Amino acid sequence: MNQSEKQTTENRSTEDPASQSGRARAILSLGRWNFYFGAKFLLFWNEAIGFHFMENLAFAVFLLVPITSLYWRGAKQVVAVPLAVALLYYDSWLPSIGRVLSQVSLLSSFDAGYLVELAGRFVNVSLLAMLVVAWLIYRVISPWVRFGLIVVGYMATMAVLQLTSDRIAVEARELPPQEAEGARGKPDFDNMLKTFYAKESTRAVTFPAPSTEAIPFDVIFIHVCSLSWDDVRAVGLDQHPLWKRFDFLFTNFNSAASYSGPAAIRIQRATCGQSSNEAMNQPAAEQCYLMGSLKRSGFEPHLAMNHDGHFYDFLKTVQAQRLNVPPMPLDGVAVTQHAFDGAPIYDDLSVLRHWLERRGKSDSSRVALYYNSISLHDGNRMVGANSKLDSMETYKIRLSTLLDELEKFMAELEHSGRRAVVAMIPEHGAAVQGDKMQILGLREIPSPRITLVPVGIKVIGEGGQRQGGTLTIAAETSYLAVSQIVARMMEVSPFTGSGYNPADYVDDLAVTTFVSQNDSAVVIRNNGRSYWRQDGEAWGEFN
Repeated sequence: MNQSEKQTTENRSTEDPASQSGRARAILSLGRWNFYFGAKFLLFWNEAIGFHFMENLAFAVFLLVPITSLYWRGAKQVVAVPLAVALLYYDSWLPSIGRVLSQVSLLSSFDAGYLVELAGRFVNVSLLAMLVVAWLIYRVISPWVRFGLIVVGYMATMAVLQLTSDRIAVEARELPPQEAEGARGKPDFDNMLKTFYAKESTRAVTFPAPSTEAIPFDVIFIHVCSLSWDDVRAVGLDQHPLWKRFDFLFTNFNSAASYSGPAAIRIQRATCGQSSNEAMNQPAAEQCYLMGSLKRSGFEPHLAMNHDGHFYDFLKTVQAQRLNVPPMPLDGVAVTQHAFDGAPIYDDLSVLRHWLERRGKSDSSRVALYYNSISLHDGNRMVGANSKLDSMETYKIRLSTLLDELEKFMAELEHSGRRAVVAMIPEHGAAVQGDKMQILGLREIPSPRITLVPVGIKVIGEGGQRQGGTLTIAAETSYLAVSQIVARMMEVSPFTGSGYNPADYVDDLAVTTFVSQNDSAVVIRNNGRSYWRQDGEAWGEFN
């Protein structure tokens, strides 16, 4: 051993124990990455994001791997930054990258104003302030606190607990349902979902052929985009007179969808039980098509919209559901809004008046109208005095206008002398408040706030006067219940001349357990609580 090596060995053997301890601490030091994990813990505890403990622990271990080469240390940091961003996105409640990429072509059609509006919604001032305060505190106390040990220790503990929970869940799959639930500590939601869809596949409503003596009436379905009970309450319009004008008012109706295309398919298949999102991409039995069933019962199908239906091929989607008729022309109808892609949106009352005028010239004794309105859609810009306001600022104005105009339409329909059963059914909510897991306007998780929608049915015309007040239906319901009421009115007419009682049409009304679903997420309710799963991951409680 040469003199230099001897000296190095002596230095190591006589090194101060405190220095050795300091080197050990350095090995477990994440440096400024401590704040990255700490900030994510704060967001996680505030339910602003989720947290994948195994993946984050693996990233922390990667950061802790000692590298002596200056070049490779720099390369490691270059790799670590995009990994950190990707991991943060993975932990968030935002749609999966695959889902976002599939929607890029749609995003490209948004105008600049709407893109700016969307970007602004991602800025949460309170969360930013919390992180700034946390950074200042971290800078002050980091010299005395071993954050690396705390961060790694917490993630390792939670990862072990998660692995244990996953192992119990795997073992529980081999047990009978009741024992499995006890072993798991919570219901088997996968089995509940499978059972739900199996039951729904057996349920259907058949529309009878009206007798020659029956008094003819029309059926009008008003399908409104972006309206939920949560939205109504958020803008203070839950006491609007329209709700009391309805003869039947559903307060726990699940539209089961959070986007327009799937919502259109669901209402057009309203005569059968609720199907899974995957099954909606396949043809259904003939009895499941709403407008096709009404046509077989003697109703002439009509289609009207207050837009052109080109976005996301909405018109084609509707027409493919046995409603293959051209939409009513909108020549001469006033434009009151423009959509996020600049397309014109026509005034609801003017469109419905236009249809009523055309209906008066028709020789058909019975007509079934499907009317779709996007007046409340996110990103709409109003024409006139409020044109400078963004879509969230005008939502209350637009909703108030729509409710007022639907009231006027029903009054004018009554004055026209026509008999009709009008059903207003929203597609989904607008998420005007957002929640801890989704920014306002985002509907990727079909939560109760988004899919519990206000549904009303009104009988209009001579002899169809309601006895008593509005009948409120608070049971868990969906489209099948509306189909049942319409079918019963075709069997026993409400236009008897002496008035009718809404309660006579709701005996043993179809109850539908709350299940909502879209391409990537599913939400189910159990004992008053909501649970969700995204992209096949584990079930979690939705707050």
